[in-house]
Amino acid sequence: MRTTVLTIAAACAVALAAPVRANDSTAELATGGLVFVKNDAVEMTSEDLFVSAAEIRVLYRFTNTADRDVTVHVAFPMPEIKVDGPDWNVAVPTEDPVNLLGFVTTVNGKPVTTAVEQRVTGPDGVDRTALLQGLGVPLAPHLRSTGDALDRLPPARWDELVTLGLAYVDEYDAGKGMERHLAPRWSLKTTFYWQQTFPARAETVIAHRYQPSVGLSVQTSLGAPSMAREPEVAEQVKTYCVERDLMATLDRARKAAGSDFGPPYSEQRIDYVLTTGANWSGPIRDFRLVVDKGDPDSLVSFCGTGVKKIGPTTFEMRKTDFTPSGDLAVLILKRIRPEP
Repeated sequence: MRTTVLTIAAACAVALAAPVRANDSTAELATGGLVFVKNDAVEMTSEDLFVSAAEIRVLYRFTNTADRDVTVHVAFPMPEIKVDGPDWNVAVPTEDPVNLLGFVTTVNGKPVTTAVEQRVTGPDGVDRTALLQGLGVPLAPHLRSTGDALDRLPPARWDELVTLGLAYVDEYDAGKGMERHLAPRWSLKTTFYWQQTFPARAETVIAHRYQPSVGLSVQTSLGAPSMAREPEVAEQVKTYCVERDLMATLDRARKAAGSDFGPPYSEQRIDYVLTTGANWSGPIRDFRLVVDKGDPDSLVSFCGTGVKKIGPTTFEMRKTDFTPSGDLAVLILKRIRPEP
């Protein structure tokens, strides 16, 4: 059975009349936890996962059941940053060109020293990392500093990068006459990794936290009469297990706000990849998920069973002998407050 968790908020007296346009939304990137090279001797005793729009935290407890120490490769793959044109609009939570999510990991309370690998590929799939590094161009395609570095390249390099499909010439008028810039068009994959030793017959605690990529929409399409039959709404209902009670709450809020379009709620969307870590010995003995919607007046929906409200903004799901078979998608609907 699928469970939707919601809090019924009081009606909001604010009028919203215009449909949401494409450029009113920012897409989210799916993020996940640590990835371990499979080893039959290392069991995951428990996983405690906390998900909110501000932070994702994961606490793992591992037990090495062997009579010898076991060393395995551990990696944290960042979501791929793929810029393919001027309409690219994806949420990246930090300005750091390497640690895109601002992640921090500790083992038994001590910080982990990691190595990092970054690789750039063009639309043809060819590795172009060395080329960009040789030109002194930052690898992160979404940062302003990268565009500035491209603009400084000589004309011959402009032509080369355009020919390779790594860049395009972007021309526009921002109010001061026509401008001409060289803009990136490549994908960046970033992976942090290290070697982790699990002592024989002992428990190892790994804590991991970072800022999620949060997709945003200034107003939700859920509950908008004009959008009721649109495929994107049906897909949202399915992805986030949105149930009738939540839809009824949105409809009441829309009517109270006097809106002809949709209810007075914006969207925050978080995708978490549960399945990438399912390569330890056996299932997770004790799995705990806590989702925090942030504000008591917000609504939240995600797929799960046996979900309980444990605080004004927090909801808990527990599983024993858990093997992830799907990923987690969380939808938070935030009340739009009337301007004073």
